[in-house]
Amino acid sequence: MVPFNKPHITGKEVHYIYDAVATGKISGNGKYTQLCQHYFEERWGFKKTLLTTSCTDALEMCALLLDIQPDDEVIMPSYTFVSTALAFVRQGAKIVFADSRKDHPGIDEDQIESLITPKTKAIVPVHYAGVACDMDKIMDIANRHNLFVAEDAAQAIDSYYTGKDGIKRALGTIGHLSAFSFHETKNIQCGEGGLLGINDERFVKRAEIIWEKGTNRAEFFRGEVNKYGWVDTGSSFLPSEITAAFLWAQLEELDKIQARRKEIRERYYAGLKDWTKQNGVQLPSIPPYATNNGHMFYLVCPTPEFRSNLIRKLKDNGIHAVFHYLSLHESNFYKVKHDGRELPEADRYSDCLVRLPVFYGVKPEDLLGLIL
Repeated sequence: MVPFNKPHITGKEVHYIYDAVATGKISGNGKYTQLCQHYFEERWGFKKTLLTTSCTDALEMCALLLDIQPDDEVIMPSYTFVSTALAFVRQGAKIVFADSRKDHPGIDEDQIESLITPKTKAIVPVHYAGVACDMDKIMDIANRHNLFVAEDAAQAIDSYYTGKDGIKRALGTIGHLSAFSFHETKNIQCGEGGLLGINDERFVKRAEIIWEKGTNRAEFFRGEVNKYGWVDTGSSFLPSEITAAFLWAQLEELDKIQARRKEIRERYYAGLKDWTKQNGVQLPSIPPYATNNGHMFYLVCPTPEFRSNLIRKLKDNGIHAVFHYLSLHESNFYKVKHDGRELPEADRYSDCLVRLPVFYGVKPEDLLGLIL
């Protein structure tokens, strides 16, 4: 059986975990936490990053930092994982869902401005499959309406956006805040893990406090204050050093992992190009301003029945292919709170999108022969 996902292990994870244990500090914010955070800040230019126990936690920190209050409105795509919305719902926000693009499951940027009201506080674009949203459009809207932007970059490590100014920027470094995932299904993983990216100086100091259970403990350990105490809201968002040590082993081989995943994606694309034309299947689309980080390879089938038959055919031949999100505006939890607008593209992706296995050791040729 070819699984949908198989976490890649570099071989150094256990060594670094042993080293972390040997240091005697394994509770978090130690040697490996600092190595990982420094790596992100140096390689991609974040003002500050903080490791978290999950991307969900990083998104929850975004909601706290943006001071989301009951009845504030937050605009985001409906076609996304529940964590994108849940982090803001927990603060009492009203989620205003936007539809997806016709050519890509990401948010339809041209719909955003029409959804803004006096209660709107933030926009949360999701870089689906690691492919950039049009961040020039989104940031222009946010700046004109005095809104915050928190990028859900869960799938977008080492992916980029080239703006109208010609400058290439890493996803997650453009909005005020961002969140990444290191879940075992992601390119770089530690089982469960995440990262908060901070690009606005206003949030740096408070983020550290929220991260450390609402205390100024981090300042104390740096010798900046002679004692620490409870100064704000927060939670225990930071992961243990064992998790950070595992992640560090992955980050050391980021370029190698990325090259392999991109190769897999390109093999799928080339092998299926003619078949998709003949069967009315939509291939993944990458706008000219975006890059491919090899996170995912998906197909958008012409009908739900076509998708079901394809998944069944692959399963019968030992290949595990899966669908993805169910539109959040149609969820049991939020349907009654949705404003009733139809979001046909989000529903189409919910009904017709199928993902093929993409992981370091998968062999695309094993699947292509079964599909064609």
